Amino acid sequence: MAEADGKRYGIEDLLRVMAKLRDPKDGCPWDLEQSFATIAPYTIEEAYEVADAIAGEDLDALKDELGDLLLQVVYHAQMASEQARFDFDDVVQAITEKMIRRHPHVFANVALRESFLATPMWERIKTEEKAARGERGQSLLDDVPVGLPALSRAVKLQKRAGKVGFDWRSLEPVLAKLEEEITELKQAVATGAAQSSPAGREAVRQEFGDLLFAMANIARHLHVDPEAALREANAKFTRRFRKIEGALAREGRKPEDATLEEMDRLWDAAKAEEGK
Repeated sequence: MAEADGKRYGIEDLLRVMAKLRDPKDGCPWDLEQSFATIAPYTIEEAYEVADAIAGEDLDALKDELGDLLLQVVYHAQMASEQARFDFDDVVQAITEKMIRRHPHVFANVALRESFLATPMWERIKTEEKAARGERGQSLLDDVPVGLPALSRAVKLQKRAGKVGFDWRSLEPVLAKLEEEITELKQAVATGAAQSSPAGREAVRQEFGDLLFAMANIARHLHVDPEAALREANAKFTRRFRKIEGALAREGRKPEDATLEEMDRLWDAAKAEEGK
């Protein structure tokens, strides 16, 4: 789609805009102050906003959010270019080579197509790439990114361990583990409340973490994305609470003016309205 002035911009235009923003003489003061570390949180945020647009099935928003995410790639590439490390073309070259290399069943040997999903080809190719770079980790878990959202990282850690057989074979023992973790959390809460000490609070935190880890394991066994499921639950809560606010507003009141019992009834009405 062309801009209002009739010009249609391409990736080269975006690269020039980014270079101008980082120009030491005429660039934007804020952009000139940024570094890889200061931009990284924005990169993560934009990825989540892409996911939000997809969850909302809003393709207009998705177009904009994908642009914002692309800008992050261009931003990092520009900063690397200024250090003479790599540029945007190098990023494109690297990902193109990787995708061709990791899809031999498409680009090299079509006969492998049928067996691709039935064999751990993708992981084997990744391992070969690491070996070629001299990256022989001490653990199977070494390359699971620490910066992932905690629930997503839990699932990836569990999957990686599961590949060598360190896993439950069915859902039942995982659910039993959940019950065990709930019991241990209850015990930690009771003890921590009695102690009211830093050690007691730390025990509660540890047991709560174990409970979340068990929940991630259940999600994995059920083939559920825990991050997506929680985002949907957040959206559901937001939607229903707004209905509580709307119902109270029609009476000239705010949530702080209502009792818990009143809000509970309105919550139940919102659930009934949604048929859940």
